[in-house]
Formats: sequence, structure tokens, C-alpha cells
Amino acid sequence: MAKKKVAKKSSAKVKSATPVVALPENSFQPKNRKAWQTWLAKNYQRPIGVWLITLKKSAALSRSQAFITYDESVEDALCVGWVDSIRRKVDDERSMLYFAPRKPKSGWSRLNKTRIEKLQAAGLMQPAGQAKIDAAIADGSWTKLDAVEDLVLEGDLLAALRSYPKALANFEAFPRSAKRGVLEWVAQAKRAETRAKRIEEIARLAAENRRANQWYSDSKKNT
Repeated sequence: MAKKKVAKKSSAKVKSATPVVALPENSFQPKNRKAWQTWLAKNYQRPIGVWLITLKKSAALSRSQAFITYDESVEDALCVGWVDSIRRKVDDERSMLYFAPRKPKSGWSRLNKTRIEKLQAAGLMQPAGQAKIDAAIADGSWTKLDAVEDLVLEGDLLAALRSYPKALANFEAFPRSAKRGVLEWVAQAKRAETRAKRIEEIARLAAENRRANQWYSDSKKNT
């Protein structure tokens, strides 16, 4: 009697769709980019932000579904005066990125200003987004991060780094993203005492070949 063939169980691991984090109440997963643009058009005036949940490219393609790229989501937000910040993993197929109305007098990254030039040239900038730009130019925050983008070490920070052995050399050897992150951290200090405290921490840690304010240097943040 012929033996029946028994199908072998696949040893391939199935990706878990269980969320790594609980989905916030203020989260939104659009079906496509148009749905994201529509949501922004309806909600840009609200004071609280939203967690934009998107499929990873590989997951979207495997399902023949539309997906929104990072640049697309950011550009659409800039058009209405919103900006992105924290990114988190949802599960193996999705991530979420926090968007919120831009705060008054916050700095503008060179990358976002380049994006805005492209959006303006294409006639895509909305009145709400342009109003934020005009206000930033008027109050000086539009150029607030220019020195940061150029990695300029201002006098007080330079003096602090020179006061610790090897601190300046170690700092200059850090990756550009790390240096930019700590310089922005200093620039964002609202009080002189806060600025001085941050500068001291940067210099002290640089002497130990360590980077201050790792949240900024280890995560992708645009302002």
C-alpha cells in the first residue's frame, strides 16, 4: 500500500501584526495620500496633533495597497503649517509619525525650507502654511537654525569645549547629525540658565567622548 504523503510544516516565521505600542486615540491611518491631505484640510486648525499611521513600502506592495512616503506626508503637513517630530514602530508592517501645528517662534530646518521652496514653486502651499512662514520671517525664527545647519560653534559653547581636555576634538569628530542635534538643543534653550546648563553638559560629555541629548541625535527629527 502506498504511503500517504504528509505535507511538511513550513519553518518560515510569520511576521507578527501585534502592535508594539498601543495605538493612541489621536491616530489616523489613511488609505492613501489623498485621504491624508483631506484630513489635514479639515483638521489643520485644531490645537492637538495626530499620529499618522502608515504601511511600510514592502507591506503595501505585498498587498497591492497604496502607501505614503515620509517626504509626501511631511510636504502635505508643511502646506498647512504642521510639522513632524517623533516616529514610533507600530508593528512589523506599520509605523507612526507624530504631526502637530508648528509652534510660534520655533526654528526651521534647512531641509524643510528646501521642501517649502519646491511647494511654493508648484503652487501647493496653502494660506495656513504660508501664514506660518510669514510669521517666522517677521519674528526671526525663519533663520534661527541657520548657524546650527552650518555647524557654527558659538563663543560660549566653544569656550566650554576648550575648557575640557579633548572635548573639542571629540566633538568635532562626532557625526554631522549628532553635532547638529546638540547645537539645535542649545539654540532652543529659552533661558540663559538653561543654555548654560546644556552647554556645560555637552562639554563634559564630549570630554568623555560621549554625545549629549541623544534623543535629538539618534532620531529623525525635522523642524
